[in-house]
Formats: sequence, C-alpha cells, structure tokens
Amino acid sequence: MTPHPGPAPHPDRPAGPSRTAPHPDPAAEPSERAPHPDPAAGPSESASQGERPTGASQAAPHSVALDLTGRTALVTGAASGIGRACALRLAAAGARLRAVDLDPEGLDSLAREASRTLGPSAPPVAVHPLDLTDPAGLDAAERAADGADVLVNAAGRQLVRPVEEFPPEAFRSMLTLMLEAPFRTTRGALPHMYAQGWGRIVHISSVHGLRASAYKSAYVAAKHGLEGLSKTTALEAAGHGVTVNCVNPSYVRTPLVERQIADQAAAHGIPPEQVVTDVLLADSAVKRLLEPAEVAEAVAYLCTPAASFVTGSAFPLDGAWTAH
Repeated sequence: MTPHPGPAPHPDRPAGPSRTAPHPDPAAEPSERAPHPDPAAGPSESASQGERPTGASQAAPHSVALDLTGRTALVTGAASGIGRACALRLAAAGARLRAVDLDPEGLDSLAREASRTLGPSAPPVAVHPLDLTDPAGLDAAERAADGADVLVNAAGRQLVRPVEEFPPEAFRSMLTLMLEAPFRTTRGALPHMYAQGWGRIVHISSVHGLRASAYKSAYVAAKHGLEGLSKTTALEAAGHGVTVNCVNPSYVRTPLVERQIADQAAAHGIPPEQVVTDVLLADSAVKRLLEPAEVAEAVAYLCTPAASFVTGSAFPLDGAWTAH
C-alpha cells in the first residue's frame, strides 16, 4: 500500500521538519495503557508502558494555594506523566490519594515517591491497578470513585492510522479508555459529591478535544466526546456545588516525547531543539514543551475556591496552538 503522508513520529510515515507538513499529535500519550502498543503517541496524558517518568513528576514550586486536607482525590493514569504529576500535586495539597493505572509497578513507585517527598505524616496512597479497557476494570474504577471529592481523569493512549486502516478493535478500546472510563468514574463520584454539596472533576483532554487532526480518528473522537461529557455533567452538577472542566494541553515533556524528539532528530539530521520548534511545535506560538507540573498546577487551580464559578469550560494550555 502506498504510504500516506503522516504525522511524525509514526514510524511508517515520518514527517520532515517542514512547517507545512503534518505534525505529530500534540496531545496523546498512553498512561492507563490499553493492550495495544502505541507507535506514535504524542503528549498529553502519560508515559508508555513500563516507563518510569524522569520529568513527568519533577517537583516545581506550587504557585496555586490549595488545601485539600480531609478530601479524597482519585486520579486515573496516575503511574506516569501528567497523571502522576496531578496525583502528586493533589497529595501535596493534603488529599488522600486513590491512584488508578494499568501499571502496578508505576503505582508502587508513585506511592513511594509520595511518601518520600511528603513525609510519613502524609496519608497513604491507595493504589488500584486496573485495565480501563476491560469491563471488570471499569466496574472497579466506578466503585473506586465512590467517595472521591476530587476526580481527575488522565488516562489515555494514541494510535496513528488513516481511517481506512484503523483497526476497529483499537478504535473501540481507545474510546472505552478515554470516554467510557471517564463517564464511569464520574458516575461513581457524583452521588457522594452531590450529597456533600461539593466536588471537583477535571478531565485531561487535549488540544485535539478542540481541533481535529488527520490520522487520529479514535483519539480526536474520544477527546471531542470527553468535552461533551464534561459540559453535560457541568450543567447537571452546577446546582450541587460540583464543577466539571477539561484541561487541554499540547505537547508535554515526558520520557515518551523526549524519545520522539531524539528519534526525529536522528531521522532528519537536525538538532533536537529544531525538532521541537519546527516539527512538534510548528503550530504553537510558544516554542517550548509544556511541563507536567504546569498541567498539574492548572488542575490544582480548578480545585480551588477561586475557580468555583469555572465549570463546563475547556482550559487550553497550548501556547496559542488553538488561536489559529
């Protein structure tokens, strides 16, 4: 089959550094990994299976004052990348953390890091190694969300293919992971939030929840669906003291993205920094990668009293990507 012009860094269709070529996905990486390997994930959710985040959870000064003492926070995709950064940020604010991910070793690593950085007085992390593409995993995640005061859905993955070549089972799996799973955790969390008159739900969406991109039909469909779920829930929950929002990152610095940069630099014979500016961030006015801690800080803001009027919104962190 004749190769399609494709978004780098797909191994079969690498894009060159031309600013007019299709670009790799600025918002998808596997965190709550589905069983399918991800050949072309971009950033926005987490690191690849078995990967230990080097930059995903690096500590950064907290610019948002947030006190979640006595609150419980559930984070999916918590083992690495953005999910891990969000989990650690909420734990640092005093929340009792429930961490969901497919990777049990990553969850154990998260629990150890939380204990090490926050001290022995910090609440222990409750880990839930679950496959959010599996019916039993979805049931368990919904049960785990019961009693959560804060819910962050950060699990996701990416697969890059033309529509006519996209495996139906992968399409189904990705929509389950990135749309049905947030629905199920939201469904599990709302009764408790309604009963107490307070709750915060934040979905880690993507710039591709706001814009489409070729070769990413499942990811774009799931993220657009997630935006709709968020807005609908916000309308229903507004009278109960519950806010529901999406955060929409572009490219985030994770181990997976760092590897993509190195691969693209080698493939095209250009410096890594040129890959970032001319390939990954060609459509971004701000020519740097977003840090996971920055996404986590945006999530923290949405959990504060100052954000009590912010609901049903998309919160782009995209360096003016969507301003075009």
